[in-house]
Amino acid sequence: TINDETVELVQPYFEMEDYTLENGKKVCGNVAGLLSWTKAMVVFYGVNREVLPLKANLAKQEGRLKIANAEKDKAQAELDEKQAELDKVQAKFDAAMKEKMDLENDAETCKRKMQAASALIDGLSGEKVRWTQQSKEFKAQIKRLVGDILLCTGFLSYCGPFNQDFRNLLLKDLWETELRAHKIPFSDDLNLISMLVDQPTISEWNLQGLPGDHLSIQNGIIVTKASRYPLLVDPQTQGKAWVINKEQENELQVNSV
Repeated sequence: TINDETVELVQPYFEMEDYTLENGKKVCGNVAGLLSWTKAMVVFYGVNREVLPLKANLAKQEGRLKIANAEKDKAQAELDEKQAELDKVQAKFDAAMKEKMDLENDAETCKRKMQAASALIDGLSGEKVRWTQQSKEFKAQIKRLVGDILLCTGFLSYCGPFNQDFRNLLLKDLWETELRAHKIPFSDDLNLISMLVDQPTISEWNLQGLPGDHLSIQNGIIVTKASRYPLLVDPQTQGKAWVINKEQENELQVNSV
């Protein structure tokens, strides 16, 4: 029931010098209690006058906070629900993107293979004519193989003792004439050296000391290919030096006469 008017009426008493707790105790203990109580009520009224609006505002704000929290919880629930949906959609999106990347990679790989295959086909198409020609040539070579082998074996067996001119006489004038007479096919341009030995072997023989002319290479073929032991007529000792170098790893023993 205390109000501003009541507080205003008691203010003059508070301003008096003897209106103190000590003076009240001197007069009477009850007076001192009453004095202390009046001052306490005025102080309480002043504090309560500021606190009550704050309490009311606090209650109001608490109500608002409760509503806001409820709305927040509802919004959070909706957010969680939407986030769950978003996660599902994101997972589907990621899976779709991965599938897209895989398809793009497969398409790129397929494209590269197609390009490589096209390049190979284009390259092979250019080789088709050559292969066709070679196939025909192989068939012709097979037909001529009997005559070519006869010439090669005849050369290995009988041409060793003779010089280049007589060897050509045997091969071209005599044996090829016999083959034609008996209708045995053979190669008109037969190269005995390429038929009986390869170029790397010839190069190795040259490094071992064998001269590079046709007669010397033919002699080397007869020495290495013939089934009988060769007899070398070697006034310049070129054949001897070649044989020694060639058979050095086989520990060839040489008896000097």
